[in-house]
Order: sequence, then C-alpha cells, then structure tokens
Amino acid sequence: MTTGTEQITQLLSGDEAVALAAFDAGLALGTGYPGTPSTEILEYLDHLGGKAQWAPNEKVALEVAIGVAFAGGRAIATMKHVGLNVAADPLFTVAYMDVKGALVIVSADDPGMASSQNEQDNRRYAVAAGVPMFEPSDSQEAYDFTLKAIEVSERWSVPVLLRLTTRVCHSKTLVKRADPGTIKPAPKPHYEHDLKTHVMIPAHARPAHQRLRAKLAQMAEWNEQDGPNQLVPGYTSLGIITSGISYQHVREAAPDASVLKLGMTYPLPLELVRKFAASVERCVVVEEGDPYLVEGARMAGINVENKPEMYRFGELNVNRVRRIISGDTSPEPKPLPGKPPALCPGCPHRNAYTGLKDLDTIVAGDIGCYSLGVLPPFEAMHISVCMGASLGVALGMRHVLPPEQAKRVVSVIGDSTFIHSGITGVVEMVYNPPPTGHVLVILDNGITAMTGMQEHPATGRTLDHARTGKVVLEDLCRALGVKNVHVIDGTMDPMGLEKLIKEAIEKPELTIIVNRRACLLAAKAIKEYERINEQQPCN
Repeated sequence: MTTGTEQITQLLSGDEAVALAAFDAGLALGTGYPGTPSTEILEYLDHLGGKAQWAPNEKVALEVAIGVAFAGGRAIATMKHVGLNVAADPLFTVAYMDVKGALVIVSADDPGMASSQNEQDNRRYAVAAGVPMFEPSDSQEAYDFTLKAIEVSERWSVPVLLRLTTRVCHSKTLVKRADPGTIKPAPKPHYEHDLKTHVMIPAHARPAHQRLRAKLAQMAEWNEQDGPNQLVPGYTSLGIITSGISYQHVREAAPDASVLKLGMTYPLPLELVRKFAASVERCVVVEEGDPYLVEGARMAGINVENKPEMYRFGELNVNRVRRIISGDTSPEPKPLPGKPPALCPGCPHRNAYTGLKDLDTIVAGDIGCYSLGVLPPFEAMHISVCMGASLGVALGMRHVLPPEQAKRVVSVIGDSTFIHSGITGVVEMVYNPPPTGHVLVILDNGITAMTGMQEHPATGRTLDHARTGKVVLEDLCRALGVKNVHVIDGTMDPMGLEKLIKEAIEKPELTIIVNRRACLLAAKAIKEYERINEQQPCN
C-alpha cells in the first residue's frame, strides 16, 4: 500500500492515476457505481487508503458527492458513460449551485461498446449542463487533470467533468506524482447556510443560471491563456486538432504534423483553435466519437476538416487515424472473429433461462452478465434497454398485449441492478398492476458480477468487504406490497424453479421469485469475507 505523497514515478492505468491524484489531494470521499471502464478508480482509491464507497446507483453517488462538496470537502463521483444518464438530474442543477469544496465527476466513456449498450459521447453533457470538462490522453494527464479539475472546481465553485475513455482508463503509462508542496491543502469541511445558492427554487435558479454563464465565460478566457492545452510544432502543410486518446494515435500516425492537443475541451479555447487553424495549410480534426470539436470550431467560423462519417463508430487506432488523414473511405478490414461470450459453466442463471425458454415466455431482461441469456444456447431474453428497464418495459407490454400473450411476459433482473434502479419498477408494478398480473424473477448471485465482483447494498458488505447494513430483497418486495414472494435455489432445484415460474405465469397476480445462488466465480471469496466478518465485533 502506498500511503505517502513522495514524488515518485509509477506505472499506472488511467483509472489508478485518477485515484492517486484524488488521494494526493486529500479527497474527503470517493463514491460511485461500478461500471466498466471506471470501476477500478474507487477500488484503487480504497487500496491507497482513501475513503471510497459504492452507492446504490450513479444518481445517489453524485448526490452524496454534492453533499460532501456543499460541506466544503473534496469529492469525486465515478461512473461509466451511461451512468451519467442516471445522474443527469442532479448534474444539471448542481451546475447552477456554488459548491464550497471540489466536485469532480468522472465519466468513463466506452467508444466501440466493449461492454456497453450504446457508445454515447458524454462531451455533449458538458455543453448541455454547462460544466467545464477535461480530457486526459494518458495516465500522467489523468493524474494531472484530476488535480486541475479540483483546482478549477474550487476556484469557480462549480462541478467539473473529467471525461475518460476505455483506452485511457485501462492502459498503463508512467505517472510522476506532484510535489506535495504544489497541491493546495484540502479544506476542512464546514457548512454555512447559503439559501440563494443551495436552494434552487425558481427565484434563486434564474440568477444562478446567469452566474453560471458568467463563470463559463471566465473559464473560457482562462482556458485560452492558461488551460492544459499543448501545441506540438511540425510541418505547416498539415495541422491536426485532437484531444484525449486520439492524440496518442495522431502522434504515431502523423509524427511530422503540427498538432494542437486540447486538454480542457469545454469551454473550448476557440481563439487558440482559430489561430492554429490559420497557421497551417490543411487543418483536420481527429477525435473519437461524435464530431464535438469539429462542430464547436465550425460554429465559431473556423474552417476545419471533419473525419468521414464511417469513423464516427467504434474506437480509433493508429491505422484508422492514418485513413482519416488520407481521406480513405474504402471498406475497412473486418475484425477477426472472436470467441462469443457465454454464461459461465455452472452459472446459477443457466437453469433460470432454461426454465423460461421451456415455458415459452417473453422475457424483458436487464443489464448484467445475465444479459448473455439472449445468446445461444438459451436465446431466452428478448428485450434489454437499460438498467432497471426490465420492469417498466414488461409492464407496458402487459398493459396492451392480448391476455394470452400478456401473461407470458416476465421481467428478469440481477440483484445489483435491482438495487440500482429496479426497486421503483416494483413500486410501479404494485401501483399500476396489469389485469394479468406480472412475474419478476430476480437472479440473485450475491455480487455485482458483470464489473468484477463488487459489493452492493444487498450483499451486506461495503466496498472493502467489511460488514454493513444489508437490504434483504424479499423483505423489501413484501414491504412494497407484493404478497407472492418466493425464494428458491434454482441450481439445486431446477424443476422446482420451472414449476414456480409456470404457476406464477398462470396467476393474474403479482409474483416475485428470488432465484438465489452465489456467482460461481465469487462464492469462495464471499465465504472468506463472511468468515472474516463473523470474527469481527458488531458495531
């Protein structure tokens, strides 16, 4: 464990570098929901000895972080890109509000959808919400920009978006820690009433929005003069404007070109961009994902080239950047076929999907490793939208389908996802029950398996696996008003599980079946956590 703040060089991933910077800055609390590629940030912060915890979902994580910042502490909230959709509600309002401490929101985007249901470009959120944004291109910048984000947040009392992408999160490069004397000491948390900036009733929000726009104008000016932007001199025949991981590809694909690398990409330093574009004969923007930088430059009347539309999809690499620069729009080589993903041998979800398929159900599924039920040999999941949607979508179908088809609709969700955003679906299920009733199967494997075995409120253990309060799923469902709640181990009793589902389908009532058995990959570790916790005195 590293506990000092001595200036040393380490080989770290971008996620680890963010955690190290937060630790060196005296972060009061790091909170988040696990999601690839952001998960390792809080795990490494905990490893360093910092205060880190998992939240039930990203909205709660951001709200907790907001509270820390209102109280004058330094806070970071981590999530993958789709998690920011969940946290968007508090994000848009806290942008108006003066945070006393630092508030850094990490959005880890997933271009190419290595493990996600979409490849949204969260740079759009910075513009929409009006929050400044940094984009590191390697681990050193992940470290430096985290410190810079804390500095900017405290200087202008605003939340700051730190936007990473998969390759920055998981690639390892050398990181030199800052001299401890150069980091402003963390403030001591202290709360003072400030109704006009902490209570966003319309009378307060209207002037707050104007204050935010004034702050953004000041930050834009600062970014022009002192922002973390880098000009790499080269031939004037070709200039490239880029940011994030694309910079690394550009340097290898076009080592002789002039390059403007933008580190703070909202508000954009448009005069810097304008001056650079005017200094080269041809100016190409190379960026991963949406044409965010291109649109910003063109709206300011700056003549820059965009990449062909075909390169908007998926991750960039050196070869693709070479093709962008040369304007090559010929078909790209098809990637080599890989081994298709599948549920693990011995996975407790297998029997559930076998039963659902045998019963010819219409399954509205959710986000998690059990999403693999859509693939052969099961092909037993038919709909998947976003976390928690298995309930709402299925209920909508139950409301309108003919009765014989409606009663075949079943919702399937995992334990962590149920905690994340499935609970409100049960509330809807109780409040607006369809005439045919409904059936929810919670696949409880006792861990957040998809992202690497993280704890959640229904495991009864904190991020570091210590004992804490536990949400008991069946008790919660009964408390919400569902009378038919069953708990079964479908691995030990597959025929019993299928019989239970069949009976529930035939009843015009609400039924919840908790199919509980620990993830095969996590079972040994869970037993060890429980053994250690049993030896600890209860608080």
